[in-house]
Amino acid sequence: MEPLAERMRPQSLAEYVGQRHLIGEGAILRNMIDNGRLASIILWGPPGVGKTTLAKIISKQLNRPFYQLSAISSGVKEVREVIDKAKSGRFFNPESPILFIDEIHRFSKAQQDSLLAAVEEGVVTLVGATTENPSFEVISPLLSRCQVYVLKPLEHADLIALTQHVIQTDEILSKLNIQLTEEAALVRYSGGDARKLLNIIELVVNAQAEQSVVIIDDKHVIDNLQQSPAMYDKNGEMHYDIISAFIKSIRGSDPDAAVYWLARMIEGGEDPKFIARRLVISAAEDIGLANPNALLMANQAFDAVNKVGWPEGRIILSEAAIYLATSPKSNSAYNAINEALDFVKQTGNLPVPIHLRNAPTKLMEKLNYGRDYMYAHNYPGHFVVQQYLPDEIAHKRFYVSQENPAEQRSNELQRSRWGDYKK
Repeated sequence: MEPLAERMRPQSLAEYVGQRHLIGEGAILRNMIDNGRLASIILWGPPGVGKTTLAKIISKQLNRPFYQLSAISSGVKEVREVIDKAKSGRFFNPESPILFIDEIHRFSKAQQDSLLAAVEEGVVTLVGATTENPSFEVISPLLSRCQVYVLKPLEHADLIALTQHVIQTDEILSKLNIQLTEEAALVRYSGGDARKLLNIIELVVNAQAEQSVVIIDDKHVIDNLQQSPAMYDKNGEMHYDIISAFIKSIRGSDPDAAVYWLARMIEGGEDPKFIARRLVISAAEDIGLANPNALLMANQAFDAVNKVGWPEGRIILSEAAIYLATSPKSNSAYNAINEALDFVKQTGNLPVPIHLRNAPTKLMEKLNYGRDYMYAHNYPGHFVVQQYLPDEIAHKRFYVSQENPAEQRSNELQRSRWGDYKK
């Protein structure tokens, strides 16, 4: 018997749950499907939100041939074979077939390059699925040929509606006396992931297989998840609850907890690049200028894991996690850029001071562009007080140092330079 998640996979847009911003009436992707004019697209979102299902529904609704590849198990050879099949099939069907590539972020540059001509010439309509930011993982030439659509975690109402639908219509569950009496734990542990939700329901129901009444409540959900902690830690999926605990343990300077959550991710099959990337982010956001070497360490760990891979990569990640957890903490850089971004949104495009402007033409020279600029290296200590911000905010402060030795030393140097100019 197929797992519940597979049995309940939607077969049409009417059965599809969530993503109303994309496939609701009048939404951009829905219009594209209804008009039969599908462009190559990349579906970006967390696991279990319907990327694969949506690709299959689109193919079925448009009545187009459907080819599916997994970036984990397919290479350039398999890509070229599918493209050749698509070319030969165009004689019988003028519409380009859909080539669905799951986890397209795992494709190498060479594999992605092999798709370019076929996508550009319309031999295939590419539908890629990724849990990673395509800006970082998909090569620019391929990305420029695709529309990127962001899929969101399922909302509370979507998850409950799906639960009720499953209980009432599944060929097995509909024959049981199932009572949903509490939903908080079910929704919380699903984390907006329909696959997790259905796996949890199946786990709870199977645990009560001999009972005349099957109860789904907070206690049964939590008890069964504790007995099967790796139930949904498979296939390298992103699990935001564990990565959140990992990052918060580093931020809270607890190396033991950081290593524990790291082990959970490794044991669950998490992508090492994802873990390493989050370490780089944490080094900048949580350690920052209190220990700038943390960012160097995290970046080196990212490079080293890419070179070494598993299983030795676990040692590199452990070293980086412990170093970050035991480092002094500062979020001053994080706060500074956030405040500056908010300020820019409020104030708009303030003009660049005349003395800071570039003067590549004679006209600009006549307009005094750059005339009064003071070249810092011509002054003692390679510093001179002059205005670098727009006139309207000449003395505005965004960066505020925090209480740690590294930033305090920097702060003293800044005070000696700027004096009363920046207070």
